[in-house]
Amino acid sequence: MAGVGTRPREQLLAWAFLLPSAAVFALFVFWPLGRSLYLSAHGSDLFGGAGRFTGLDNYRDLFVADGFGKVLVTTALFTLLTVLPSVAGALLVVLLLEARIRATRWFRTAFALPFAFSVATASVVFAIIYNPAIGVANGLLGQVGIDRVQWLTDPDIALPAPCATTVWMSLGYNVLVLSAGIGAIPPEVVEAARLDGATGLALARRITVPLLSPQLFFLVVVTTIHALQSFGQIHILTKGGPDRATTTLVYSIYTEAFAYGSSDYGAASAQAVVLLVIVLACTLVQFRVLERRVHYR
Repeated sequence: MAGVGTRPREQLLAWAFLLPSAAVFALFVFWPLGRSLYLSAHGSDLFGGAGRFTGLDNYRDLFVADGFGKVLVTTALFTLLTVLPSVAGALLVVLLLEARIRATRWFRTAFALPFAFSVATASVVFAIIYNPAIGVANGLLGQVGIDRVQWLTDPDIALPAPCATTVWMSLGYNVLVLSAGIGAIPPEVVEAARLDGATGLALARRITVPLLSPQLFFLVVVTTIHALQSFGQIHILTKGGPDRATTTLVYSIYTEAFAYGSSDYGAASAQAVVLLVIVLACTLVQFRVLERRVHYR
C-alpha cells in the first residue's frame, strides 16, 4: 500500500527532473524548428517579418534558382573533404601512437590540442598561414621552387582551405575518442592475436579497427553533421567566395537572411528546412549502411 501511495509522488519528481531539459529543448530546438517551417511558407516584408502565405513557393523558387545546385555540390564536397580526412587521419594517428613509440603521451597531448581551439581562433591562425605574402604555406612552397598560391582567392582551390581548417579542428576530438576506444580493448585479445603471429598492419586490420568500429561509426555520424553545419571558418576565411566557390548551404542561409542588408527570411528558412532534411537523410543512410559493419562487443 505504501508503494501505491508514493507512485504519483515519484512520477511528479520524475517530471520535475525532466522539466528543465524539456524547457531547453522547447525553447532552443522545437520553437526555432516550428518558426522556420512557418517562415518557409510565407513571404518576407522589408523588415524580415512574415508576409503573405506562399505555401511551397519558396521551395520551388529555391530548386529552380541557378546557383542552388552549385551550393548543394559545394556542400557535398566540403562534407566529403572534411569527414574522410578527419576520421581516417585520426585513426592513423591513434594507430601510430599505439605502436609503442617513445613520448607517446606527449604526442597524444599534441594531437589533442586542436580540440581546445575555438572556430574563430583556428580560422584566424589558418588565415595567416594562407596569407599569400607572409603565410607559412607559400613559404614552404617557395623553398621547393613553387610559385605563390592564392589559397583563398582562387576559385579553383579555395574550397580546400576551409576544409583543411575544419579537419585540423576535428582531429583533436577524433583522436581523443579513438584513444579511449583503444584503451577499452581487452589486452588479452591483443596478446592472443600477437601470439597467433598478427603484428603491425595485420593486427590493426583484423583486431584493432574492427573493435574500434563503434567509435568510428560515431565519429562519421557526428563529423558529418558538424561539417554540414560549419559556418565560422568559411565566414572568416573566404566569406563564401571567391565566385561563391565556398558557399555551402549554411552560408547561403546566412547570406539570404542577414548578409548585405538582406532579410529574406522566407527563402532562408526554406533552405534551413532543406538542410534539416539533408542531415536527417545522411544520418539515416549512415545508420542503415554503416551500422551493419559495426562490431559491438
